[in-house]
Amino acid sequence: MFDPKKLLDDLLGSQIPGTSGTVRDKAGQAVQMAKDNPLAAGALAAVLLGTGAGREVTGAAVKLGGLAAIGGLAYKAYQNYKAGNAPEQASAAGEPELLPPPKDTAFHPSQAPQGEDEFTLTLVRAMISAAKADGHVDDEERKKIAGKLSLSGIGFDAEKFLMAELESPLDLDTLVAGAHTDAQKLELYTASRLTIDPDTRAERGYLDLLAGRLGLPDALVDHVEATVSAAKVPATTTGTSPNPRW
Repeated sequence: MFDPKKLLDDLLGSQIPGTSGTVRDKAGQAVQMAKDNPLAAGALAAVLLGTGAGREVTGAAVKLGGLAAIGGLAYKAYQNYKAGNAPEQASAAGEPELLPPPKDTAFHPSQAPQGEDEFTLTLVRAMISAAKADGHVDDEERKKIAGKLSLSGIGFDAEKFLMAELESPLDLDTLVAGAHTDAQKLELYTASRLTIDPDTRAERGYLDLLAGRLGLPDALVDHVEATVSAAKVPATTTGTSPNPRW
């Protein structure tokens, strides 16, 4: 069995050997690395979720690890929402301080009623579902991804899990049911929003539909948008492929 938390870390932004950035920092470079050296660790997120010029998660979130970063961002958005702050106040200029969620809150991984590993897999599923929202992962793309995963060294079980998720149709009922608490619902949306920047109608529509199915108030969603935006910076484009998705 693979380690769900390591897989989530890889998807959010694990280190790429030989570079000073992360997978999310250097998506195009990582895809080229995957082509040149398929066994290079850290190319996973670029293979699955590679994007062009856009915005990427900053070091503050990456350093915490995927599970703590998602929980920390969701908790921060919730605190600002409960305090009655305007969303703009939640997205101050510059990289914001990001801390893991307090242990005595429902946002801490140890408080997951279904267990950390099971909820972590739900977050991974949420990220993959969001990545498929714009129709990018079609049959041809899945074949390319399968070829890279088979040589990536992530392990058979992790490879099998990822391909099953990529091939399965969107199932919002199952995805939403994977969040057992209000805090987890907010984390699920936060993970989805971290994965994509809603630059297309399909992506924006998916996030709006997800928020509605999770029962998140519009004002709370606005705080997540502001908090996640503050945790992202313009993507590095130097040396990247003009079409890093292949």
